[in-house]
Amino acid sequence: MLIAVPAETQSNEKRVAATPETVKKFIAAGCDVVLEKGAGAAANYPDADYVGQGVRLADDFASACGDADLLLKVRPLNAEELKQVKRGATVVGLASPFNNPLLQQYADAGISCFCMEMVPRISRAQSMDVLSSQANIAGYKSVLLAMEHYQRFFPMLMTAAGTVQPAKVLVMGAGVAGLQAIATARRMGANVEAFDVRAAAREQVESLGAKFVEVAADADAEDAGGYAKEMDEDYKRRQAELIALHAAKADVIITTALIPGRPAPVLITEEMVKSMKAGSVIVDMAVEMGGNCPLSEMDAVVVKHGVTLIGISNIPALMATDASSLYARNLFNFVAPMLQESGALQIDREDEVIEAALLCSGGEFLKPQLLASGGEG
Repeated sequence: MLIAVPAETQSNEKRVAATPETVKKFIAAGCDVVLEKGAGAAANYPDADYVGQGVRLADDFASACGDADLLLKVRPLNAEELKQVKRGATVVGLASPFNNPLLQQYADAGISCFCMEMVPRISRAQSMDVLSSQANIAGYKSVLLAMEHYQRFFPMLMTAAGTVQPAKVLVMGAGVAGLQAIATARRMGANVEAFDVRAAAREQVESLGAKFVEVAADADAEDAGGYAKEMDEDYKRRQAELIALHAAKADVIITTALIPGRPAPVLITEEMVKSMKAGSVIVDMAVEMGGNCPLSEMDAVVVKHGVTLIGISNIPALMATDASSLYARNLFNFVAPMLQESGALQIDREDEVIEAALLCSGGEFLKPQLLASGGEG
């Protein structure tokens, strides 16, 4: 089987879908691997490192992927790339399933497309969970971004000239990214509070040394997949009142709240921003889905009402070397169980992990609910 690793074309994407470590494993499993020249350069993986593992280089996407049986990608195939992939090929990578206008075209092109965002959160699939591996990196980096723009110390500092009080950090959302942000901010010496609609998050938040901010709710705020779900209007009102109190006291707010398939919930309103101290910082990690703060701007750092708002949409790509390493391992762990001794790929539709992640195969789109929700564009 021929595996292709193309270069990513999106301007803010520096990650690569395979590293010298993982291509070595694919080759050992009986596969041939071709890499588009420079695909790993932005992540500090030079072509020579791949060649040293037995990889063949190609000049462009067409020559790398035109004959490939399996494509390993970070970002979804775009329309031009799709034209150059042969019918019957398999693509594994992120697919942006809730807002990708090309989903039906993937099926029409006769490819099998695996959406790594839809790998189920079960024990057996933890090593394949790209959302968690990338969210860990984003949570860590979000604190470093905040520190870069916050013009005061994070930890308490005692000097002959007086004592500097530690920064007060409020983390909105205690999923993987939020928990990593909490842990990182605590390591940097900040006082940290964290809010999450899921009461089950309290134990994890407190185990990291942060204070849990909770709005009492009658309904369970966690869906079957472990994600937060949208709450009723009464809860949202009480939530906004409580957040406003804590936001006014915060020096740094990091927001991570997302609801799969829906716009990001607004948690920090303009009025809340106005109430914050001059020089405060908001890192809006949900900006790509509309943002948890309506004042955030996509891929921009802006100052409004004296508050710096950071709206970087692809934070993991700012740490492309480690992000690529973890992502590539996720992909290898996903593909490896499907590899036969001959190196061919066997897609077992009876396997719950494969079935959950498979968007289309044999010309058929297998997740029609995504088209109904707007994925068709």
